[in-house]
Amino acid sequence: MAAIGTETPATAEAVNPLDRLRAALDRLTGQQKILLMVAVAALIAVVVAGSTWVKQSDYRILFSNIGERDGGSIIAALDQMNIPYKFSESGGSILIPGDKVHEVRLRLASQGLPKGGGVGFELMENQKFGISQFAEQVNYQRGLEGELSRTIQSISAVQAARVHLAIPKPTVFVREELKPSASVLLNLYAGRSLDPIQIAGVQNLVAASVPNLAPASVTIIDQSGTMLSQLKSKLMDAGLDPSQLKYIREIEANAIKRVEDILSPILGPGNYRVQVAADVDFSQSEQTAETHRPNATPPEISIRSQQTSESASTMPSAQGVPGALSNQPPVPATAPLTQPAVPGAGTPAGQAAPVSGQINAAGVQAQISNVGQPINTRKDSTINYEVDRTIRHTKQAVGVIKRLTAAVVVNHRKDTKGAIKPLPDPELRQLNDIVKEALGFSQERGDSVSVANAPFTAIEKSTLELPLWKDPEILALAKELFKYLAIAAIVGYLMFKVILPLVKAMQPPPPPEPQTRAQIGGTINIVDEEEGESRTPSAAQEFEKKLSHARELAQQDPKVVANIIKDWTGANGG
Repeated sequence: MAAIGTETPATAEAVNPLDRLRAALDRLTGQQKILLMVAVAALIAVVVAGSTWVKQSDYRILFSNIGERDGGSIIAALDQMNIPYKFSESGGSILIPGDKVHEVRLRLASQGLPKGGGVGFELMENQKFGISQFAEQVNYQRGLEGELSRTIQSISAVQAARVHLAIPKPTVFVREELKPSASVLLNLYAGRSLDPIQIAGVQNLVAASVPNLAPASVTIIDQSGTMLSQLKSKLMDAGLDPSQLKYIREIEANAIKRVEDILSPILGPGNYRVQVAADVDFSQSEQTAETHRPNATPPEISIRSQQTSESASTMPSAQGVPGALSNQPPVPATAPLTQPAVPGAGTPAGQAAPVSGQINAAGVQAQISNVGQPINTRKDSTINYEVDRTIRHTKQAVGVIKRLTAAVVVNHRKDTKGAIKPLPDPELRQLNDIVKEALGFSQERGDSVSVANAPFTAIEKSTLELPLWKDPEILALAKELFKYLAIAAIVGYLMFKVILPLVKAMQPPPPPEPQTRAQIGGTINIVDEEEGESRTPSAAQEFEKKLSHARELAQQDPKVVANIIKDWTGANGG
């Protein structure tokens, strides 16, 4: 039995690593072998799947709600570009890796995908020779409808659009001429809608693309059958113009911003609240006035026209006996008709000065005999003065601010000791004046400004701050960490709970150390000392000790003992 203790370590070592592995596997039972194979396969699968899961990018939507024809063309193009893709659960969207979405969209757009199920003016590129005028007109109308549909689909809220044009045949008879009309079907995205301004824009877009088409002749409905164009007309007829409401909001927002900008460095952010209400007049009116005033002030008199006429005539005095003999023309005068006046000579007293010479009045020259003759003169003068006339044409501006009202609430101030105290009245009056100047206060317009001082109620942060479990960034980070933790947990469980215990079971037990007689004796002596006796072990006891070690080794690892016996038998046989 002493040979067993010396030959066991040498025979337990396998010469070939494959034999060592085979010997180690032989130490396992059938269930342990199956469990080891399953654990190793699971570990490899987890490592491969985890690395693929970590490396792969998130899939995002490339196109959604596309037709079958466009879907097939897009999938064929993706296969040619070697880009992986998959479908959404509903089957209405094509998903590709998120880092390639924009690149693929541009590359597909260069190929004309997706076509959207409609044709545009590219239909006119393949016209056949000898096509009829009717077919050519139909193709033109189809192309125009397709181009309008594509243009309308570019609106952010519109998912798809269909346009139908009713263009009558032209005629030379004016009475029989019909006006064109159009109908538009809009398929809007879920949760989105068009405001009246956008509806009016679509109507004008279609109307401007077709000759003689009025915007009122364009009918627009959505996918649920709601008449959008009628809604727009009702709002406009009721006087509710969204652009006016937007203009009022802009005026109020600008006024609030001016007040906040001037109060922020004085009171600090969060210590004030400002609200402004604007009363805007959108009425349109035109007025023409003509006034006349008297023009009697001499410095301001302006003559428009003036006409003056003068006339003079002389008639000879009657001479001789009335009758034919005395009714004769005067005798021709002989020179000199006039005599120059002698200076210093006067007229004798009691005698009238003789009248002689010529008269020149109003451009009329006549002879004056020495005897007195009657002279007729006439002078006419007409003056037309300008009338003081004023014509004034007044057009009132649209969107005039009639009145502004502002309300400002200021928080109480904390002193150096942390106590909250209200602002003093002089400071409130100063703030009131500052707000008026920033607002553009006008007393004639009737503006009003109110500045009040009141303590603000403390707002809990929990009501304002987003919880961590709802924060998108935290959720994304937790998702990434979960990937790695899940993989590490599975790998750790397989390694430490399944594979390592089986590997330990595959290892052979350590051989018993050879004990010398002194060690055995010392052990026995120690045991005897504990029992209170001291004696030397006999040869029979030593044999029993070694035999018990051999039995334990045979029970723990019978294959090793069998291999040792087989080696002994082979050696003896040789």
